[in-house]
Amino acid sequence: MRSRSVVRLGLGMVLLVFGLDQATKWWILESVMQPPRVLPVTPFFNLVMGWNRGVSFGMFNQDSPYNAWIFTGLALVIAAVLVVWMWRAESRLIGAAIGLIVGGALGNAVDRVRFGAVADFLDFHVAGYHWPAFNVADAGITIGAALLLADALFSRPEKPKNKASNRTS
Repeated sequence: MRSRSVVRLGLGMVLLVFGLDQATKWWILESVMQPPRVLPVTPFFNLVMGWNRGVSFGMFNQDSPYNAWIFTGLALVIAAVLVVWMWRAESRLIGAAIGLIVGGALGNAVDRVRFGAVADFLDFHVAGYHWPAFNVADAGITIGAALLLADALFSRPEKPKNKASNRTS
């Protein structure tokens, strides 16, 4: 039986990731990147300003006016399907993971509607090699997907109850 706590946790994660994502993007766009520049924070981390018109890691990053609408529509459909899954989930881990993904998807969808692209600003690098810049929404999506994968790989299925063992002699 589905617990309301699973749905509450999942929706809480949606609000947390969405809120943090939008707040950090506002801060970066309105304060930090005026003017846009590279700000070294640590020897392996910078704040930068990048705009992703594609999907993960800049795939399909063409300058098509339709990209923003296509990717926004796709994100909203996927988010709706995931919310149905969250509603049916019995595990708090699954509820939280789905909430992280949905919150991230909605955060990036808002960017696409507002700006036509997703604002990315977190830049990790090692020995001159940079990971593609990302944001809080992307981190939520990645962590949520990793949790779903870990659950699928490492959770133990419940053993079915044997009706015969419930009988008394």
